Amino acid sequence: MNSKSRRGFVIPIGGAEEREHHPRILERFVELCGGKKAKLAVIPTASQLKTTGSAYEHVFHDVCHVGEVHVLNFLERRDAERRDWLEILREVDGVFVTGGNQMRLTRVLGGTEVAEILRDRNRRDGLHLAGTSAGAAFMSEHMIACGDEGPTPHEGMVQLASGLGVVAKVIVDQHFRQRDRMGRLISAIAAVPEALGIGLDEDTAAFIGPDDDLLVVGSGAVTVIDPAEMSFTSIDDAPPHAPLSVVNLRLHVLTDRGHFDLKRRKATPPASKPLQD
Repeated sequence: MNSKSRRGFVIPIGGAEEREHHPRILERFVELCGGKKAKLAVIPTASQLKTTGSAYEHVFHDVCHVGEVHVLNFLERRDAERRDWLEILREVDGVFVTGGNQMRLTRVLGGTEVAEILRDRNRRDGLHLAGTSAGAAFMSEHMIACGDEGPTPHEGMVQLASGLGVVAKVIVDQHFRQRDRMGRLISAIAAVPEALGIGLDEDTAAFIGPDDDLLVVGSGAVTVIDPAEMSFTSIDDAPPHAPLSVVNLRLHVLTDRGHFDLKRRKATPPASKPLQD
């Protein structure tokens, strides 16, 4: 267990991350957690596939060479009271939340001791939290539950719910470019204008450090929507399903090795030559 009294990394991943051939994102997560000596827990609760947990157990064991991996498949809220699983969560160095349906995560884990342990250990004890696809969305305080696809925001395009809340004032969306989700992320930001919008392409992660520096890792891009200077939105009086007017948003598109300072809201492009892993 990490003895440093500091916040751990929060690592939302856009889904469909490379797992078998040089899985850079997962390998970097493992490195943060202690490498081969890391103790990891996988939470496949969002998925209805029985093989999801074992698939990630295989990747972490056989590809990333982690010796200790626990699959904790919380299926019902009563499972979140299992003392043996809670004890594992108090001891591991990293937790990986798989994809699936993010509302299953809220239904099963929201308001439970599991959620409290994850938040508290990430904040105080250096626990690193990663989540892919639905697991990425779950990291937000205001979580995108579902929504329509398309580039233009419109009334009723997105529904929000309570997420885990380990990254404050950030709303995460996943499969961003592949599923054309610009409109729904803008709609979410119009509804919660104190939050930054983070759109994650597939096989792309945002490594958010304890200093609130976001590092992009992966083959796609991270889109950052900053509403700090937003001067108008029609979200309060738009007719049902009508396009929304949103004025003066700031947009950044960052690729591998790009940075975004969440506190200062400042983007830094990647170095001209990629750094070597």
